[in-house]
Amino acid sequence: MTHMSSFGPPRYSGARQTLRGVNFICNAPQAQAVSLIGDFNGWNPDANPMRQQPDGAWLIMVELRHGHHRYAFWVDGQLTLDPRAQGITRNDQGQRVSLVPVS
Repeated sequence: MTHMSSFGPPRYSGARQTLRGVNFICNAPQAQAVSLIGDFNGWNPDANPMRQQPDGAWLIMVELRHGHHRYAFWVDGQLTLDPRAQGITRNDQGQRVSLVPVS
């Protein structure tokens, strides 16, 4: 007998939450390397490197779950707040970091 749930998408998401693409832009034209760090990637500077655009800004799109996420830019090894952030909070080390709501 074939297991019915293997056909087509499930009708309800259950524990799975939908992801939403969020664009992050860091204006640091003189930087050598910029990455996005946050609670969604373990604050790992290697997890989400950003790409420099022709205008000098750095860009990345990350899919995030619903909720509030703490993050910052890692600019040439320095934690940097996002001036466009929805808010400011602190990470587990007490450093000031940016906040983004995803709905």
